Amino acid sequence: MSISPDNNAPAVKLGVVPEIINLDPYLTPFKGLIDSRVRRAVALRSEIVAEAGALTDFASGHEYFGLHFQRGEWIFREWAPNAQSIYLIGEFNSWQDAGDFALSSIDEHGIWEIRVPAHQLKHGDLYKINIHWADGSGHRIPAYARRVVQDDATKIFSAQVWRPPARYRWKHAAFRRPTGPPLIYEAHTGMSQEDGKVGTYTEFKERILPRIIDAGYDTLQLMAVQEHPYYGSFGYHVSSFFAASSRFGTPEELKALIDEAHGAGLAVIIDLVHSHSVKNEIEGLSRFDGTEYQYFHQGSRGYHSAWDSRCFDYSKKEVLHFLLSNCRYWLDEFHVDGFRFDGVTSMLYKHHGLNAVFSSYEDYYDGASDSDALAYLALANSLIHELRPDAITIAEEVSGYPGIALSEEAGGIGFDYRLGMGLPDYWIKLVKDVNDEDWNTGALWHELTNRRRGEKTISYAESHDQALVGDQALIFRLIGKEMYDNMHTDSRTVSVDRGLALHKLIRLITAAAGGDGYLNFMGNEYGHPEWIDFPREGNNWSYHYARRQWSLRDNPNLFYYCLAEFDRDMLTLIKDCDVLADPHPSLIQNDHVNQVISFRRSNLCFIFNFNPTKSFTNYAVNTGPGKFELTMDTDRSTYGGQGRLHSPQKFHSTSVSGVDCISVYLPTRTAMILTM
Repeated sequence: MSISPDNNAPAVKLGVVPEIINLDPYLTPFKGLIDSRVRRAVALRSEIVAEAGALTDFASGHEYFGLHFQRGEWIFREWAPNAQSIYLIGEFNSWQDAGDFALSSIDEHGIWEIRVPAHQLKHGDLYKINIHWADGSGHRIPAYARRVVQDDATKIFSAQVWRPPARYRWKHAAFRRPTGPPLIYEAHTGMSQEDGKVGTYTEFKERILPRIIDAGYDTLQLMAVQEHPYYGSFGYHVSSFFAASSRFGTPEELKALIDEAHGAGLAVIIDLVHSHSVKNEIEGLSRFDGTEYQYFHQGSRGYHSAWDSRCFDYSKKEVLHFLLSNCRYWLDEFHVDGFRFDGVTSMLYKHHGLNAVFSSYEDYYDGASDSDALAYLALANSLIHELRPDAITIAEEVSGYPGIALSEEAGGIGFDYRLGMGLPDYWIKLVKDVNDEDWNTGALWHELTNRRRGEKTISYAESHDQALVGDQALIFRLIGKEMYDNMHTDSRTVSVDRGLALHKLIRLITAAAGGDGYLNFMGNEYGHPEWIDFPREGNNWSYHYARRQWSLRDNPNLFYYCLAEFDRDMLTLIKDCDVLADPHPSLIQNDHVNQVISFRRSNLCFIFNFNPTKSFTNYAVNTGPGKFELTMDTDRSTYGGQGRLHSPQKFHSTSVSGVDCISVYLPTRTAMILTM
């Protein structure tokens, strides 16, 4: 069923649109389009509520479709409107169509059902469905399958009956996400271990989770949780949206990992991929019932050329039912505390943001936006926050679309945060293309603080993509091949000293000034030297680089250890001083000639000297009146620095030509943090 705008929908309450425009007056010419977008989402919600009774009830398809054991029998349902017949096939009937395993059509909308006596299916059985349509047929994994496994020998995926003898009993079911800005540790379960293999949920719980806790992060972001046939896709080509990837373990083991994190006070969010789907037909949703258009757009609009994947048709109620139910499923079944929505830019525009510059406001409102996708995202955020008011949603959105991280009441889409995706790109270009002596601190400050008013941002210095083969992690761009030979603390080189110093400066200024939350990808906090290369034909299917070398971080004789110690102390200070709760870092002075920049945030004063050759004695910082104490600096020997500053130091402001200043010794490539 397609959705059309409801012209009789109740009007948005007065003041919704002006709030977003008051935050950004340049949006004034587009008031009508913004108003139309908000009204469309409100009308769609009203339509759904009128039909289903509540948005949360509408988002419960996972409790109806798929395989369920109820009142002593198995009930299986599937939506396949183009099907002429469907059979449940599996180990229990030798994978053959059989009359007693034929589904029956139960309504005119394409819903099929079968009821199977309890004894005919057992825990662990493999199964699929065989769908017949007018001109063909195909084996399919059910759309709502909760457990999907791959045969080690044949590499074939199948759904699996999953009804363990006992349900998982949550130890921390009442956990709620800590309030305040998130400090996020992004991790991939499979490549989290030091051994060259696929890591498991249990190994992650036992070996990696304690490291994250010790490192000071308060939010774990798990990648690649939804089942995906190709391991090297990083989990972004999803095939089974309701199945936790079995290559890492069982659903119960994932629940135990999340439960353990909650017990330690960590929130857990997952990557949610609703922007596209794998194009595989047997494993995924593509041509599920023989048509291109069941879940996706037909023709070229249904295919993402850059990602080689299928694009959802968000105008269909059944697709909304599927995706919104998916949001609820992960909250209800696995107690996750929110989502990082992947590929939001691709959803927002019919051109997916490909070859788009977004250099003016007209680019957001030129008719290329996908109003159905925008309405879906608003509904998803509304649903998630209705179910879990403490949950957080983060948009991976690169175009700068206005209102992504504003509430719907303010005229926005409803995400809590947007990713500051421009910052990692900026750091790459700076490190790669600009000589150190030419770094412009004015341009740097603009890039760090250039974000939409009223919208919260998650800052990060480098993305997981930079760690993949074909790119380089930040530390490798800074140090290069010397990382392999000269990272011992008793063998300093100029190149290593430069890299260590800039790595700390970049991460500190990004965390302190770049946003309202902070994200780090697994291993980057200690400068993991190797890239990520998943097993593939080009490397003889090796797992050697699909891992993290924690032994480097643990060795106190290596600079990796020093970088990890710095990162932990940096986060501790940020948390203790509630730095990110202050929404507006305030520039004190930008000395672009000397490449020195200073600013205030919360009760801290940050002073950065990016100059590659000059240290400054008696450098005046216009702090205003007061007393200041050196709390932390990046040059400590324990952080791999030169140890040129000593703590604690206290500074008293004095008046110079009517300006209250403090005078500091500021070594080259060093940052100082003063408590005010």
